[in-house]
Amino acid sequence: MMDCDEIGKDCFRPKVDGKFITIGREKFYIKGVTYGTFQPDEQGSQFPSPTGVENDFLLMARHGINAVRTYTVPPRYLLDLAYTYGLKVMVGLPWEQHIAFLDEAQRVKDIIHRVQQGVNACNGHPAVLCYTIGNEIPAQIVRWYGPERIEQFLHQLYQAVKAVDPEGLVTYVNYPTTEYLALPFLDFDCFNVYLETEEKLSVYLSRLHNLTGDRPLVLAEIGLDSMRNGEEKQAEVLDWQIRTIFGKGCAGTFVFAWTDEWWRGGFEIEDWDFGLVNRQRQPKKALHTVTKAFADAPFATKTKLPKISVVVCSYNGAATIRDCLNGLMQVDYPDFEVIVVSDGSTDQTDEIASKYPFRLISTPNRGLSNARNTGMQAATGDIVAYLDDDAYPDPHWLRYLAYSYLTTNHAGIGGPNLLPEHDGPIATSVFHAPGGPVHVLTTDEIAEHIPGCNMSFRRDVLLEIGGFDPVYRAAGDDVDVCWRVQQKGYTIGFHPSATVWHHRRNSLKAYWKQQKGYGRAEALLEKKWPEKYNTLGHLSWGGRIYGNGVTQPLELRRRKIFHGIWGSAPFQSVYQPAPSLVACLPLMPEWYLLTGVLGLLSVLGLVWAPLLWALPGFVATLAIVLIQAGVSAAKAPYKAPTSGQQGRFWLLTTWLHVIQPLARLYGRFAYGLTPWRKRGPARYHWRHLFARTFHATRWSETWRAQEDWLADIERHLRSTDVRVRSGGEFDAWDLQVSGSFFSSVRGLLTIEEHGAGKQLLRFRCRASYSLLSSVLFVSTLALTMLAVWYQAYGIGVLFGVLSIMLMVGFFTGTARAMVAFTDAFQQPVAVSPVVAETPAEVTAGPEKETALVALSYPDENPVTVRPHKVTPSVV
Repeated sequence: MMDCDEIGKDCFRPKVDGKFITIGREKFYIKGVTYGTFQPDEQGSQFPSPTGVENDFLLMARHGINAVRTYTVPPRYLLDLAYTYGLKVMVGLPWEQHIAFLDEAQRVKDIIHRVQQGVNACNGHPAVLCYTIGNEIPAQIVRWYGPERIEQFLHQLYQAVKAVDPEGLVTYVNYPTTEYLALPFLDFDCFNVYLETEEKLSVYLSRLHNLTGDRPLVLAEIGLDSMRNGEEKQAEVLDWQIRTIFGKGCAGTFVFAWTDEWWRGGFEIEDWDFGLVNRQRQPKKALHTVTKAFADAPFATKTKLPKISVVVCSYNGAATIRDCLNGLMQVDYPDFEVIVVSDGSTDQTDEIASKYPFRLISTPNRGLSNARNTGMQAATGDIVAYLDDDAYPDPHWLRYLAYSYLTTNHAGIGGPNLLPEHDGPIATSVFHAPGGPVHVLTTDEIAEHIPGCNMSFRRDVLLEIGGFDPVYRAAGDDVDVCWRVQQKGYTIGFHPSATVWHHRRNSLKAYWKQQKGYGRAEALLEKKWPEKYNTLGHLSWGGRIYGNGVTQPLELRRRKIFHGIWGSAPFQSVYQPAPSLVACLPLMPEWYLLTGVLGLLSVLGLVWAPLLWALPGFVATLAIVLIQAGVSAAKAPYKAPTSGQQGRFWLLTTWLHVIQPLARLYGRFAYGLTPWRKRGPARYHWRHLFARTFHATRWSETWRAQEDWLADIERHLRSTDVRVRSGGEFDAWDLQVSGSFFSSVRGLLTIEEHGAGKQLLRFRCRASYSLLSSVLFVSTLALTMLAVWYQAYGIGVLFGVLSIMLMVGFFTGTARAMVAFTDAFQQPVAVSPVVAETPAEVTAGPEKETALVALSYPDENPVTVRPHKVTPSVV
């Protein structure tokens, strides 16, 4: 028996580090095979003799295999031999998961006891990779008990293992038929997946990564039966399976199986041949193929990779930029350069950066977008990857980005940003709080937004759209550039293992300041992209937000699981309907306005008693905020060693969930993003104030399709700073314009055909009341009349003034929208309506930048330093 005490410092227990498993300071990519189960011998052992195991392990080691998965608890000699030949063992802890095991309390206790006995038998051995607390609980058993009871029981088993071996890694081997099981307590996730089409496997791995989140993903079984498919086909399939699995960022895989010898359920299985060697241990072609694929893993070294320019923009980042640059020194990529852009830093940023073998460009302080453009101009790579000065990359960061660029047509690729392990309790809570840099995915592989701390783009696409908009000096630049890239018809991808480690704010003051800055950025974005925001000023993403710290709505509806008819679906998943509007309202920062109004009315109730009816509403709206903050914070996977520390983390994170919307609201309001903001032309005639309907005609000597006319009108409307929305498939109008929160105007176009290409265009606009503003107006008017009735004249005057303000807002907002429609309808025809817009047109907004790319300044100060022998291409 060998244990850690005997082998001392050379014994490194596997640990989870972000999306990967590490041993010591090195990543451990699992390149494994399954082993067994075998027919029991006379003593009941389900493994070959020590000599047989040694022969197998020797052959495995010679072929680049570094891990073995057993389905039962291995004997000591097997663990010792595994250590001798450099193999790690995934220890299976078997129990009767194929029956209704939760029906008897004594059976549950026996299972937990046997699991702990199995852990005790292996505890402390250096060959142990991890423990598996189950393998493919049948879908019908899960359906019988319901997923919640199964999840709770697996959590019990997890805790039972940790009670015996706190440092041991624990996983459960799931499969597609029960992928809906939520097991966030596991150290990493495992799935058995048998897909025989490369495209389907690639897509499904993206899905599994999104289910797994920030934890490693391991494929615990892959393979193909050579009896039915032939040894050539088996080798071919295993080759692309392994390469796809590692290229998609998995932490490793186990090939099922090492040998065709397989015993199960009391019988020798003779009608399947999944082994890499046959029953006589003679190698098949698949063994040689797997050997080569494992040797190339995680990446094939002979593939030509694009040159990547890494741009680090910094303004007074001396406190963190060393970590960033040290991390870049460890990057494993054959052809990349690093450009550090110091945006007018007044601390030691330039001095620190000049000591590294990277190019340093110092400029006056012109803001983040200008700094990004400076780096883009100086870049010589095909890909420009942006990294914040308070983040540092995983060593394989660029390789995963390159894999995505080589296998897709995406114009940009992003990846996760994770919290470094020892950043302190406040940074940990901030990581689990809302408002952080998260990615938004419209599918498992396509992103609507990737955060600026870890984003990359093809350089030619960045140049095509004109680079970053200089109006965004500190935040919002990443959102704007993603939208403009997609507006050009390109897509943005996401690779779950192209990770960076990102330091979070380490004080409440810094977090508050950051969120205020994000609120300011939202105000700037709304001015340029009004169609992306609703009337309240809230941005609604088209995709799903991933990452930590998302405040969860309070939904009473249970999740729905797609089982198929009679539970027959091979891929069973959770159907997660979009939260209802009522459930989403408390998530908006503007909810605090409602809470504040109800609180103010409650205070006025001290003057006029009927207003005290607002007090229950004030308490209810505040309670909803506190409850959803507490529930969301409780879902964060803290790694606190004691329950007391766990509770403190929860309290701090709950508080951050509460104050974050207030900071955003403050930032929005400070820069004009208010629900009562006014958009569109400031000029209007008095007749526009009271016009509820507007008609206009236009004669054209040149024929055009209706879609082209409407596209022209829409383009002109967007240039007038109003919020424009196109009609949908079930709408009886073509375009809707909102000039304010209070009202909108809907336009409808019809065309009379008069022969010889001549057309008469008829356009009709109709004003539409905002439901919310109507409710507010009626409410304030009713309160005015009620206060006067009860002779509370001061209160009556207050609500009367509010009623008048709401009415004026409605009329002026309608007038602005009417004028915008009138002007757009009368504008000259575009020269080429079907041709894509130029970059200048795409970015036309309130700033109307003709070229967004910043020009070089004469006082830029490139610093030349000696080449570094490890990465000569970075100079």
